[in-house]
Amino acid sequence: MEPSSPPELKTQDQGCSSPDNAGHPWAVTESLRLCRFLCYGSESATYSTRERALGPESALALMELVQASRGCEVVEEVKRLSLEGKTVRPNPALFALAVCSQHSDARAKQAAFRALQELCRSPGQLFTFIQYKKELKDGLCCGMWGRSLRRAVSDWYNSQDALSLAHTVTRCKHRAGWSHQDLLRLSHMKPANDAIALISKYVMKGWKVVQETYADKENSEELTKVFAYLEAVEKAKHSTDELEVVHLIEEYRLEREQILTSHLKSKEVWKALLKEMSVAALMRHLGKMTADKVLMPGSPEVAAVCERIQDEQALAKAKTHPFSVLVASENYKRGHGKRGKLKWEPNRDIVQALDCALSKSLSNVEPTGKRFVVGVDVSMCLHSLALGSSVSSVAVAAAMSMVIARTEPDAEVLIFSEEGLVPCAISADTSLIQVTAQLVQVQSVGTDCALPIQWALENDKTVDVFIIFTNNETHFGSTNPTEALRTYREKVAVFSKLIVCGMTTNGLSVADPDDRGMLDICGFDSRAVDVIRNFVLDVI
Repeated sequence: MEPSSPPELKTQDQGCSSPDNAGHPWAVTESLRLCRFLCYGSESATYSTRERALGPESALALMELVQASRGCEVVEEVKRLSLEGKTVRPNPALFALAVCSQHSDARAKQAAFRALQELCRSPGQLFTFIQYKKELKDGLCCGMWGRSLRRAVSDWYNSQDALSLAHTVTRCKHRAGWSHQDLLRLSHMKPANDAIALISKYVMKGWKVVQETYADKENSEELTKVFAYLEAVEKAKHSTDELEVVHLIEEYRLEREQILTSHLKSKEVWKALLKEMSVAALMRHLGKMTADKVLMPGSPEVAAVCERIQDEQALAKAKTHPFSVLVASENYKRGHGKRGKLKWEPNRDIVQALDCALSKSLSNVEPTGKRFVVGVDVSMCLHSLALGSSVSSVAVAAAMSMVIARTEPDAEVLIFSEEGLVPCAISADTSLIQVTAQLVQVQSVGTDCALPIQWALENDKTVDVFIIFTNNETHFGSTNPTEALRTYREKVAVFSKLIVCGMTTNGLSVADPDDRGMLDICGFDSRAVDVIRNFVLDVI
């Protein structure tokens, strides 16, 4: 069966980096390397939870395509993957746009600036794009603040609804060494309307000048709303009255980022913020709110939080993956933060609500329709923390095994070590605790990542994807996993893929870099979940 692949760029790719593999059906093409880079920031077959700085040396396929006057095609690929939600990290796409916008090809440059309006949804992304342009300026021997960039930045501000822009500039003021004041000054922005002009004056001159200019005038309805919103933000910044801050939060829907740190010591302020907080933010701050006595046992706040955490519609709207709930649950149950002195006594009702949310969020996972074999290596202690998420390796392996087994129509989970394999029974009503118990009761020494592949071959199992969960780099048994996979492909006539998750290591070398059907994952975080899905569905 011939493998499917990511959409190729219009011009013929140069093929795999290895001459021996040129024209091979599993060859790694320039298009695939670009897709990998745009997805997770590396052209290699390794996803790492440790995010590394981006530069021309980490995006060779991108640089070659742009140098070959194919920048417009690169921009289209950036837009496709970004708008379809296939990029698990935003920065690689911004870096690619910055490269295309710096090139001498006028069409590629214009395409990159046009895409900027669609892809830079937050000021943080815009600031990051500008910083990449600054870093590339010397290496590519080109200017920076030309007419095209000034127009693109001006359009970014002028194209927004005034109230949305007021929220934006007060919520995220600076990042990556840039601020709104820097960008408005360097772009020479001319406001598109009076409301944008008011916001521009606020950013450049400050609130006092805005008051002097607009306070005693008869302003339009839009100007009045923008003025009132900015006034609320300023009052919240300077007020020492707890009740006034609470009132401002509730009336103007102010967010945590718009509130002074000193106000976040107030229980009432947290209770006000809680009403509009997203499900993701709510789960992230459970420990802080419990430590600060905002969430007291038996309180209305705890009841409200538990109800929202278990709300299937809210979980579905936020596209909450079970692994994200697992991370929130494990962090909360731990009773202390990763850094600092923050400690709390986990609330039993909240713990139960998180366990319930984990089960309910399974319905948010769309099946891929592929045939899976999941192998969990139990040759070493699985209680070490997985890099990138501060969740134990056994919790990661148990959660991902349960997700795959309960959402995919054809999936088998195997517990293995050098001594052999044992099936892991997971049914529709099996809980995470029950899956975990099966993993920890079978432990041995020595491992061989080829065993699940050999088991499938010996038992006439047709498998599209093998996923191996282990702690770190493992020694090979009688057969190298890559060789075992190729043998399996030949005998079963299926382009099977192999994913090896080394949950406690920063370096793996199982995947053949010249075989697009193999992937190594170092550590494990919520982004790794999306990387796996992209890989399984031939996006990368």
